[in-house]
Amino acid sequence: MATLILDRGGVGALATQRARLAELRRRGLWPVQVPSVVLAEALTGDHRRDVAANRLLKACQIRDVTELLAREAARLRATGRAGTIAAMDATVVAFASACSAPVILASDPKDLGALADHAQQPIVISAT
Repeated sequence: MATLILDRGGVGALATQRARLAELRRRGLWPVQVPSVVLAEALTGDHRRDVAANRLLKACQIRDVTELLAREAARLRATGRAGTIAAMDATVVAFASACSAPVILASDPKDLGALADHAQQPIVISAT
C-alpha cells in the first residue's frame, strides 16, 4: 500500500480540491502524511486565510521530523545541487524515504525528483 506525503504545494492543491480528496480516499491513499515542518510553508498564521488548509490538515496525519530524518535531509542536500535545493524539500524526501511505498504530491517535482534519486528507496513524485 502506498503512502501519500504532501509538501507545501500538495497541501495547497488538496485544500481546494474536494473531488481529488474523495478520489484519494477511494484509492486507499488516506490518511495522508504531512511532515510537521511543511506547516511552516503551507500556512500563513492568519486563521482566516488558512481555513481551507487547516480543514485539510485536520484530516491528515502530521508527523514530527526527528533528528535522524533531519540528518538524512542534510545528506540528501549534499548530493549534487545542495545550494539550489531547499532544506524543506530535502526534509520531505527524507521523510518519504522512511515510509512504505512513498508517493509525494508536490508543487516542485523537479527538485524533489533530484533529491529522490539519492534516497534510500524509490520514491514516486507526483505533480500537483
